[in-house]
Amino acid sequence: MAFDAIVVGSGISGGWIAKELCERGLKVLMLERGPDIEHGGPDYSKDTALRLRPDEDQVSDEDKALHYPYYEGVSYALFNSNRKFWASDHDYPYETVPGKPYRWIRGYHLGGRSLTWARQSYRWAPQDFESNLADGHGVDWPIRYEDLEPWYDHVEAFAGVSGNYDEIPQLPDGDFLPPFPFNCVEEAVKARIEDAFPTRRMIMGRTANLSRVAKAQMDVGRKKCEQHVKCHHGCQIGSYFSSLAATLPAARATGNLTIVTDAIVESVTCDPVTKRATGVRAINRLTRQGVTYEARLVFLNASAINTAALLLNSRSDAFPRGLANGSDQVGRNLMDHVSCGQVVGTFHGCEDQPWQNDRPTGIYIPRYGNITEEEKPYLRGFGIQGGARKVRREGGELDASGRPKKVWIMHLGPFGEVLPNPGNRVTLTPSRVDSWGIPLPVIDCEHGANEYAMMMDAARDSAAMLAAAGCTDITPWQEAGAYLTPPGDRIHEMGTARMGRDPGTSVFNGWGQAHDVPNLFCSDGAVMASSASMNPSLTYMALSARTANHAADLLEQGAL
Repeated sequence: MAFDAIVVGSGISGGWIAKELCERGLKVLMLERGPDIEHGGPDYSKDTALRLRPDEDQVSDEDKALHYPYYEGVSYALFNSNRKFWASDHDYPYETVPGKPYRWIRGYHLGGRSLTWARQSYRWAPQDFESNLADGHGVDWPIRYEDLEPWYDHVEAFAGVSGNYDEIPQLPDGDFLPPFPFNCVEEAVKARIEDAFPTRRMIMGRTANLSRVAKAQMDVGRKKCEQHVKCHHGCQIGSYFSSLAATLPAARATGNLTIVTDAIVESVTCDPVTKRATGVRAINRLTRQGVTYEARLVFLNASAINTAALLLNSRSDAFPRGLANGSDQVGRNLMDHVSCGQVVGTFHGCEDQPWQNDRPTGIYIPRYGNITEEEKPYLRGFGIQGGARKVRREGGELDASGRPKKVWIMHLGPFGEVLPNPGNRVTLTPSRVDSWGIPLPVIDCEHGANEYAMMMDAARDSAAMLAAAGCTDITPWQEAGAYLTPPGDRIHEMGTARMGRDPGTSVFNGWGQAHDVPNLFCSDGAVMASSASMNPSLTYMALSARTANHAADLLEQGAL
């Protein structure tokens, strides 16, 4: 069968590329390196998880040491019943530089990490596309917020994002479903923080869970969120957005989508004369047999590190440093977000109110540093996620059974922007290959002075806000600020093949089209020129929809 486009990867960005291209009438081949997973089928484990106590479902220490030694960032979501959703470090190794740990947390199966993401869905703001130009770090984004605004509208309407219209300039409002409610503690904390710090706002987290079902979601069989809060086990009713619940059913409905699973793409093939991509070479995960697929367009949506590794491994006489790497920027400027230790305090009040634990999102304090509050000891800024819950806190008053009484705690966890740094990079090892003969990625990445200064300030601010809210037994901010999550732990890897205006300093243009290879496109985290302070997934979606439609336009015009 002849294909118009090949899409490498089936996660959030790959799913959107496939949907948009198929709906434009293109014949699309999607290649996924992992196994097939049927939406709502036996691989989903929510029902199993509901029948088990958490201690019965825990992955053993021995298994963690062998398969998931670097998965601390998802320890809340890693269980025996859903371990198929997490790629084993033993089966899929990579290398790091001594003294520079990196936690590469992956999902190798149809749908990728769209099955396990935390669903926080925030538009980036105008300043996020201008920050590189303003302070000189990285290269200027070739697009602005206004270029993405209609595509944010487009993807929000289909994905379904619950949230409030908060009218915060540095966190643009969108096309929202009704927000989930605060609990009584959060309502009190919000009022006290905003009274004590008028330059800060605390809002309900915006999440891609359906608080109400619109026609776009009904058409692909999705239903309203039942608030079991077992999202990382798979959702049979499709109430949270994933490739399997939303974009792939829409793409399949056109009759234009072919999916091949267990296909590990090794390299992109290229015509040495025209310097155009001709397809990809893939290796069957189970049989280890090689196969070449051809198409008029190639889209890389394998996630930032895999996309960079794939380009670097696509060397030829025409591209000796790797495909589309005339700028020597492929693999460089790897970014994640950074967090310090969580800051927690005990809240006094609402003791007679139960904690329902049935809400699929927490609270959010949007970035205020260097926006509504100036003269910070760092560049850029951070947002804060968190929430209130009831726990048994050691050292407190005992109940009738002799155990610590349940008390309300409020926790705050900052997420900070990481500056682009060309020294933070992905290369390929010259001496080690994986089970399929493909060179292993080598990740050389560390936080810089700006990240350390930012997180110390974030911890101090978090403790001050909890104190203003009336909390006691607050985590010492110096202790929280001294700990930084290793790169990769926040699972927001970005950079490695940034977009830009100049082919000499960037890999892709503002449409996600490779400067050096005109029919090669990318819209996953690799193209990000900076990291902002907000979760990036919604921006991946908007970029993907925009890139796919631009490529389809070029094809219709005969420009490709």
